[in-house]
Amino acid sequence: MSDDKTQPGGQDRTRINVNEDYELRDWSKKFNVSPDQLKAAVKAVGTNALAVEQHLKQSKNP
Repeated sequence: MSDDKTQPGGQDRTRINVNEDYELRDWSKKFNVSPDQLKAAVKAVGTNALAVEQHLKQSKNP
């Protein structure tokens, strides 16, 4: 599904699009990581927000 900015909510809330500046900024802030750390996490586990969150938590607590 494309990122339709006129339709908030839905599927977009579970996916992270690091190619959108506002998403990169907002998700980085939510997870308390740098944009580069977020990009690396998305590259490692995909765009699913829960998978990215778990990956980042595991990275902080090896």
